[in-house]
Amino acid sequence: MSKQVLAKQVLAVPGVVIRFAGDSGDGIQLTGDRFTAQTATFGNDLATLPDFPAEIRAPQGTLPGVSAFQLHFADHSVATPGDSADVLIAMNPAALKANLEHLRPAAQIIADSDQFTKRNLTKAGYAANPLEDGSLEAYTVQPVPLTTLTVGALKDFGLSRKDAERSKNMFALGLLSWMYQRPTENTIAHLTTKFAKKPAIMRANIAAFHAGWNFGETTEAFAVSYVVAPAPAPAGTYRNITGNLALAYGLVAGAERAGLPLFLGSYPITPASDILHELSRHKNFGVTTFQAEDEIAAVSAALGASFGGSIGVTTTSGPGIALKAEAVGLAVTLELPLIVVNIQRGGPSTGLPTKTEQADLLQVLHGRNGESPVPVVSASSPGDCFDATLEAVRIALKYRTPVVLLSDGYLANGSEPWRVPQSAALPDLRVEFASGPNGVAADGTPRFLPYLRDPQTLARPWAVPGTPGLEHRIGGLEKADGTGDISYDADNHEFMVRVRQAKVDGIANDLPPTVVDDPTGDARVLVLGWGSTAGPIAAACAEVRAAGGSVARVHLRHLNPFPNDLGEILAAYDRVLVPEMNLGQLALLIRGRYLVDAISHTQVRGTPFKSSDLRNAIEKVISDV
Repeated sequence: MSKQVLAKQVLAVPGVVIRFAGDSGDGIQLTGDRFTAQTATFGNDLATLPDFPAEIRAPQGTLPGVSAFQLHFADHSVATPGDSADVLIAMNPAALKANLEHLRPAAQIIADSDQFTKRNLTKAGYAANPLEDGSLEAYTVQPVPLTTLTVGALKDFGLSRKDAERSKNMFALGLLSWMYQRPTENTIAHLTTKFAKKPAIMRANIAAFHAGWNFGETTEAFAVSYVVAPAPAPAGTYRNITGNLALAYGLVAGAERAGLPLFLGSYPITPASDILHELSRHKNFGVTTFQAEDEIAAVSAALGASFGGSIGVTTTSGPGIALKAEAVGLAVTLELPLIVVNIQRGGPSTGLPTKTEQADLLQVLHGRNGESPVPVVSASSPGDCFDATLEAVRIALKYRTPVVLLSDGYLANGSEPWRVPQSAALPDLRVEFASGPNGVAADGTPRFLPYLRDPQTLARPWAVPGTPGLEHRIGGLEKADGTGDISYDADNHEFMVRVRQAKVDGIANDLPPTVVDDPTGDARVLVLGWGSTAGPIAAACAEVRAAGGSVARVHLRHLNPFPNDLGEILAAYDRVLVPEMNLGQLALLIRGRYLVDAISHTQVRGTPFKSSDLRNAIEKVISDV
């Protein structure tokens, strides 16, 4: 009897949103990461949203223990990971229940039917099996015995059933790779490298991956596969990159372009720890990493490195910023370059460690004692973390000041295709250290004045310790103008406070014109954003315009100082809408600085905005106008 070959239909679709979900121990993040890598290799534009619990291993089979990974990929430009998923791969009942709200109507659900046991259903709060009771009629449900199929595919590998079951994520990845015609070579290469010291596990995972692909190819349950064509993009070399990886590369590139060693003083904290892990791999670029005993030691060590002539960096999240405040204030009065990276997360206190938020803006602006102005730079996408980091390094070196660089959990863990820049095209960040006396003492002899300022930037000289003739006093007490001696004089203090503020304010003169996205030029409503709201805002504005509406958009990189032309831009529109993942912090600043009645649109859900929600908010403001 000859084997019947199934006729499979291949459909071309412009894009799709896929959501993987299961227990924290099911390898969901690895599965999503590998599918993303395959998709990037294929040439689609993409955006991702990892979504995982704060606990290292939450109770198995429970709703709090569900880990998810969402990927939006398309044959055109993609701005967000998608408002709702077209496909859900649910490894157990809890994963299904926790993620139904993230699905569009008629979405496809692929569920591991082996895991829908009475015990697991009870853990997830189901009274009956949703795969059988008709409660999922609004969706296309395809139960697949993923566990059984995986164990069967690995029966000859000599593994225990428990060990074999751990490869079911690779079976699911193989099935989805077949469904969307993804290239598989880099996944095989990754598994080969990842498990090189565990050859049995390596072979099992590769076999499970192939088995999933073959199941899709041969089963009657899946009669259709899909093709999403590559997205057009400017010529260049591309790679998939996360925000934290791009930020780490930006620090290395900044140090290389400055010709200075890079020192990172850091205390591990979610979601910033990946930067420490990555920079520790780059000693060949003159990078020194120091895992300190606490946040205070981390920032103090970084500031000491800056005093010694390195680019000092410290990385943290909101709780760490609170602890670093005094040392950042010391950097303000010492007027030394320092990069303070804040990967924002849900708060207050420990809050939501693995969820995203952008509620630290007022903290980094004003969360120190006294008048202690600090420039603030914000990244807007995973790839933009590289460029924002270079800008933070540029400002810190040129103006001799600590700079806060804001990212958040969504950018840090999310990924997108990134065009690798040519090193020669990166800015020249070289600086000159003080080399000798720059003033005259009262007796007429040459002397070094540590606070004699550059007339253009108001930056003071950067003197490397040990340089003959450049001895000077440092510390947190107020400095006398020019000499740097301790001073309690009221007039001197007034002067030093105002000159430090003027130095930061003067950075605005060094910024390029603000880009206004207003295609028709007749919009009466402006959407003003910052940080990771860039993607959802861009998508929402595109939807409004596609429906015949007219709206303008500005996204800020520099939050202190604001660009010089911002006030003029705001005055040109009847209404200004400010979406933020906080309770209106930028809107408060805009109202106070420019006397503009900015309209806040806020959420603090630990997740990015949905473009559909922003579209509704924009259309409401347009209709009110």
